[in-house]
Amino acid sequence: MSSIESSHNNLTDQSQDQSSQHIIENEMISLDRLNLLAEMAATVGHEVRNPMTAVRGFLQMLQLKNPTDENTPYYNLMIEELDRANQIIDEFLSIARQQQVDLKPGSISHIVESLQPLIQAQALMKNLNLLIQCESYAEVRLNESQIRQMIINLACNGLEAMVPPGTLSIGTKQTKTEVILYVHDQGPGITTELLDKISAPFFTTKNQGTGLGLPVCYNIADHHNAHIDISTGSKGTTFSVHFPLPI
Repeated sequence: MSSIESSHNNLTDQSQDQSSQHIIENEMISLDRLNLLAEMAATVGHEVRNPMTAVRGFLQMLQLKNPTDENTPYYNLMIEELDRANQIIDEFLSIARQQQVDLKPGSISHIVESLQPLIQAQALMKNLNLLIQCESYAEVRLNESQIRQMIINLACNGLEAMVPPGTLSIGTKQTKTEVILYVHDQGPGITTELLDKISAPFFTTKNQGTGLGLPVCYNIADHHNAHIDISTGSKGTTFSVHFPLPI
């Protein structure tokens, strides 16, 4: 081997080592963030919820006491904001929970179809279209509540990425070893820079976003021994979640 070839191989090895080091560092940063999130959720989650529940109850009582009160619109607004805060706490706790998830045999396609009216309503509000195409009804081991949350999160992200008259496509496919849930939007796609960040807690490009929707999805996938692939371009983005079939 010539000295030039040897030098080239050394540079290649160094480049691969640096790339591996970069991947490990990013994973460690992500792990640190999740650990911090878990501590925050465990410390303040339930304590914050208790006074919020009391305040919401009193607002509802005032609302029911005099439905024609001129302050009723303000009561509605405050209740909506309390519900939004409660949803954020749910997302915190969903990421932070590390306990064993109860998995039972179930069909992802059945869950998709049960959510169709809800997602359809959201699409109509935005003058968008919804297409459901379920090809596989094979059962995998899953937690129905978590899978419902994952589908809703991915669907909401897809709807928010589009402008009318775009179509959101949700469906399932099957290979010999897995069932694939996919959510495809016709938005402008995700830049390479954003792809490296979207799974990180608190990162968001939305004015009203919490940056927890996709991290929750990744956490749910991890609980199900599944993985998420992203395909994106100028014609849209597809999130594919790969669930292993029972052996």
